Amino acid sequence: MAKVILTHEVQGLGIAGDVVDVKDGYARNFLVPRKLATPWSAGAEKQIEGLRKARRAKEIESIEGAQAARDALQSATVTVEAKAGDAGRLFGAVTPADIAAAIGDRAKVDKRRIHIAQPIKALGEYTVSVSLHDDVVAHLTVNVVAAK
Repeated sequence: MAKVILTHEVQGLGIAGDVVDVKDGYARNFLVPRKLATPWSAGAEKQIEGLRKARRAKEIESIEGAQAARDALQSATVTVEAKAGDAGRLFGAVTPADIAAAIGDRAKVDKRRIHIAQPIKALGEYTVSVSLHDDVVAHLTVNVVAAK
């Protein structure tokens, strides 16, 4: 088992600043190369403690911002253009990155926080979840139309 400090949120594992034990291969081949975690050390632990304090202070004010962003996202429909065939099937699928790009300036949303329940592979209207904060989730309506 390897002890690592998360630098970003990893679904099912923890949030930035958490110290977690994971298997050696998972740390060496996935978390560290993608800069999602750093190897644990006593010096790094002290440095991360400062990040935790800043995150706790920022978290309190970000709840209000997340609720405002949720209200803005839920009140509007996001339109995503995708290449489609004659029967309405897409060439590929709509990804969280496509949805994040379509949201644009309405709210700052990380593509990793967008959760699509079923793959979007046809034209139509879908509902996706956007995790804006640990306690705030927006349900966004996405309208997929054929690209011209």
